[in-house]
Parts: sequence; C-alpha cells; structure tokens
Amino acid sequence: MHAQALPLDGPVVEAAANAAVASQPPAIAPAVPPGGEPAAHRRPPNRERNRRIALTLLLPLLTFLAVLAGWSALQKTVAPELPTPAATWTHATSVLADPFYENGPNDMGIGWQLLYSLGRVGAGFGLAALVGIPLGFLMGMSVNVQRAFSPLIQILRPVSPLAWLPIGLLVFKAVDPSAIFVIFITCIWPMILNTAAGVKAIPQDYMNVAAVLKLGKFELARRILFPATLPYVVTGMRLSLGVAWMVIVAAEMLTGGIGIGFWVWDEWNNLNVPSIILAIAIIGLVGIALDLVMGLAQSRLDYTKR
Repeated sequence: MHAQALPLDGPVVEAAANAAVASQPPAIAPAVPPGGEPAAHRRPPNRERNRRIALTLLLPLLTFLAVLAGWSALQKTVAPELPTPAATWTHATSVLADPFYENGPNDMGIGWQLLYSLGRVGAGFGLAALVGIPLGFLMGMSVNVQRAFSPLIQILRPVSPLAWLPIGLLVFKAVDPSAIFVIFITCIWPMILNTAAGVKAIPQDYMNVAAVLKLGKFELARRILFPATLPYVVTGMRLSLGVAWMVIVAAEMLTGGIGIGFWVWDEWNNLNVPSIILAIAIIGLVGIALDLVMGLAQSRLDYTKR
C-alpha cells in the first residue's frame, strides 16, 4: 500500500517557509558606532592620539624651518649685514651664559633688563587694577556713574599710550614713574570696560534673589556681583597685560635707562643685530608666558567652567 502525498495548499507552504527561516541563525550585523562608521573601519584610539600629537609637533616645526629658510635667503640675497641663524644662535648662547652680570648701571645682563621691565609692567598693571576694577563696578551698577565717566573714557581710550609719555616725564621728572604711568594708562581701559560689562550681564534673577534675602551692599558684592563678574574681570586683565608688555618695550626705547626696550635700542646703536634678534625672541616668549598664566587664572576662576 503506497502512501499518498498530501496536497500542499498556499497557507501550509507559507507556514513551512516561515518555520525554515526562523530555524536559521540570525545574521550578525556589523557594529555601527553613533557616528555611523563601522567599528572595523575606525582608527584605534592610540593611533588617533599619536596622529594628533605628531601633527601638533610637526606642523609648528615645519613653520619654524620655513622661517629659518626665508631668513637665510634674505641674508644671502637682500641684506648681507643681517646675521645668519647660526651666527645668531652662537651669539645668543654667549649672552645667555651669564644673563645677570653687572658692570655698572649702564652695563648689565639681559636678565636684569628683563626683570626691570617686568617690574614696571607689574607696578602699572597693579595700579590699574586697583583703580579700574572698582570704577568698572560702579559704572556697571549705577547709570549716573556711567554717564559721568563714559564720555571721558571714550575720548581717552583710543589715544596711543606712548602719547602719554611726555606728560609722564613732565609730571614725574623720572624714567621709572613715567614708564609706570604709561603702563597704567594702557591697562586701565580694558579693565574698566570689561568689569562694567560683566556687572551689566548679571541675570536679573540674581538681583531678585538678593532683594528677597535682603542682602546688604557688601554681601551683594561678595556673594553675587564679584563671583558673577570674575570671568569678565580676568578677561580685561588678560587683555591689559598683553598690551602693556608690548608698550613697555617702546616706552623704554624712548626713556632710556634699564629695561629690555632700552637694551634693544642700545644694541642697535652698537650695530649688534644678533642681540636685537635675541631680544625679540625673549620678548615673544615672555609674552606667551604671561598670557598662559592669565589664561590659567581665567580658567580656574571662571565658575561656568567648573
């Protein structure tokens, strides 16, 4: 007796096909990160980090090499009296070998010259902070104070700081206070304007809370005004310090005495060009160091970045 084949209708075939598909193991899809790139095509983290580090070091090195090549070409073709990079390096090592020698007031090492300039900048910068920051708070808190001082500030702020040097020499009759006065004038305007802008940027909700808590003026300044405006204050101080370091070199060239600016001018009178190039490099490096210090202070004191 032979078994008869049962007819297979449409629903039975479809059910069997579905069962066969379900019995097969699911295909493993490639892992796709949130960025949309499969994991197999991504660079390893260490390789990507090493690549960034290499580019960070290599690109500035290429830039400096291009500058040195242009310097050498300029010396060979246009200005033969310009020292070569090798000659400048040799001279720099001899000067920096003893930066703090002292053979009298008119013959001192470059280290002393730099310290005198930094001292003048620090004195003028500190005086500007003592005057400019409180005045900025008053201008930000009081409309009448702003109306009283704003026209004067707008008139004096665009004036070149070196234009004040003759006034300083006339009033103080000495080099050091005149240079400090010029730095003071240089630094005070950014401090005033940035501090006033910080006070005005305080949200009104803060002031409403202070009114509800019935804070006095001292508590208001200590708990609300000063912490909220501190990022603006430090930004103004950072801008002021950068400009002051540029101005002091020009001021010392005009006043004479001791300082990195006077040293540059004195070396030019002696036709010692390698010393001038060395001074330019040192001025730039010190400017970078000052800006890094102020940038670190800005990031540490900014409550929005904590």
